[in-house]
Amino acid sequence: MTARNSQVGSARQSVAEPGDGLSATPDGARRRRGQQAFLSGLAAEDSVVRDYVRRGLIEERRRFRGQQGEIDLVMRDGDALVFVEVKKSASFARAAESLSARQMARIYGAAEEYLASAPAGLLTDVRFDVALVDAAGAVRIVENAFGDM
Repeated sequence: MTARNSQVGSARQSVAEPGDGLSATPDGARRRRGQQAFLSGLAAEDSVVRDYVRRGLIEERRRFRGQQGEIDLVMRDGDALVFVEVKKSASFARAAESLSARQMARIYGAAEEYLASAPAGLLTDVRFDVALVDAAGAVRIVENAFGDM
């Protein structure tokens, strides 16, 4: 095993290296699940973008990170912008249930930051969609899911 250990106060931390077998530890398993979730999220975003492009929208930005939060996708629909939150889960229902009011507030805040650099600013027509992706990769778009801004 080629794990490196570092002393942090009185706690020891193991740092996994490729091929060292640490993925069998709880930290390694957690890291592996996190990596799988990240890659699964990227694949879900790709599927959602393809769906919007088929509908005639244009991808403007992915993973915009502002001080108040992150927006998964920003799509352009003519002069309007569509802010899209992508939710992937085993079913559409579970994906929909995973969106909290707190998360919606962070998305609103990030959208305001994004709009600050738009030509029309806060006067830009916007819509907030939620794109649900199930375990099979099927996509369901809920337009104007947050209501009017």
